Amino acid sequence: MDTILIFILFFASLLFAVYHDISIVYPLLFGLICFILVALRRGFTLASLWSMMFRSSQKSLIVIKIFVLIGAITAVWRACGTISFIVYYAIAFMSGKYFILSAFLLSSIVSFLLGTSFGTVGTIGVVLIVLAKSGNVDSNVAAGAIIAGAYFGDRCSPMSSSASLVAALTNTDLYTNLKNMMKTSVLPFALSTIAYAFLSHNHPLIFFGNQIGEEIIHSYNISFIVLLPAILILLCAAFKISVKLSMGLSIISGILIGIYVQHIPFLQMMNYIGTGYYTSGPGLFAEIIQGGGLYSMVSVSLIVLISSAYSGIFEGTGLLKQLELLSEKLSQKIGVYLTTTLTSIVSSAFSCNQTLAVMLTHQFSHKIYEKRQLSNYKLAIDMENTVILISALIPWNIAGAVPAATLSANAGFIIYAFYLFLVPLTNIFTRKILTIASK
Repeated sequence: MDTILIFILFFASLLFAVYHDISIVYPLLFGLICFILVALRRGFTLASLWSMMFRSSQKSLIVIKIFVLIGAITAVWRACGTISFIVYYAIAFMSGKYFILSAFLLSSIVSFLLGTSFGTVGTIGVVLIVLAKSGNVDSNVAAGAIIAGAYFGDRCSPMSSSASLVAALTNTDLYTNLKNMMKTSVLPFALSTIAYAFLSHNHPLIFFGNQIGEEIIHSYNISFIVLLPAILILLCAAFKISVKLSMGLSIISGILIGIYVQHIPFLQMMNYIGTGYYTSGPGLFAEIIQGGGLYSMVSVSLIVLISSAYSGIFEGTGLLKQLELLSEKLSQKIGVYLTTTLTSIVSSAFSCNQTLAVMLTHQFSHKIYEKRQLSNYKLAIDMENTVILISALIPWNIAGAVPAATLSANAGFIIYAFYLFLVPLTNIFTRKILTIASK
């Protein structure tokens, strides 16, 4: 009974934080303290609980190292002109007639390069939503396409923190997981493209301004050389070079380009890496392009650390044992993948953030996969096809709520975020077809 009460209080505090724009770190800490008290009441010592949390949090250190590199690379790409180059030419070659389709494809490309949904929405996404509003396009339709594209890369980019988190939890190779993700995303991506092409005819961009493009030209040198940091990431991914090394090379090249092409002093570049890129120049793009840096990763890193501590306590104390048994019984009736999908929905709805949802889904699922003698790679791809995307479909989960708020949209965007629900759905049907064919 005490556990149920704590879960209710924790969920209420998470909802309160989301709706009042309070950092989710605070309710996570509140919940962690509550669960520690419950465990102490059941006879566990504080030393043993600390040991559980510490062992589990060690897994997250790999991901936090990636966060540090992501913080640096997002600031460097802003400063050296890489993002400006992508935005400028994306707008230049975009067709107003196929605006919604273009929004989805451009967001997918940028998110694959950046590896972050929030970063994609905060850069190219804001530009696209401004164009949509000025061109009389429904904000929720445009936001749905943008957010769907943003999660394409959040799921399967070599720079994605969520992909690194799943790989760390399942003890699998990141590049093998990325390969599997690409295979399972071909059909949903194709169907999404068709759907957005259809929507484009009903929602054309009536007005198409070039103010942002002109602002970029006056503020940045966008010669082809500024694209080098992004090219290095793609080349390193193609040759399966370590993600940390590829990011390091991209950061170094971006720093050099920032100094010698954009004429930014070295100390200023270091400041950007620490606190984020900023510019005092006027204009809409000057406001959009600011951000990134190590400081921007502090809150995210704390969320991962605290969520890892939850995982350690739940696993070590058995507080979720009854729910795990229920999940096991459910898997025997409806199958492993469907159980993982339902677990993802519940975890995403309860946790209000993607990281804890991933941790909880892994907590409930990994023993089922072990008992069924399914590989860790199977678990990894099933998590990537469910919880990573489903989190953004829960209206109060920050995975979808924050991007929607950034784009001045509401929960109405969800029905237009086709890729987010087509990935889990198409994988349900393709598995059924394969099962029937094998009989």
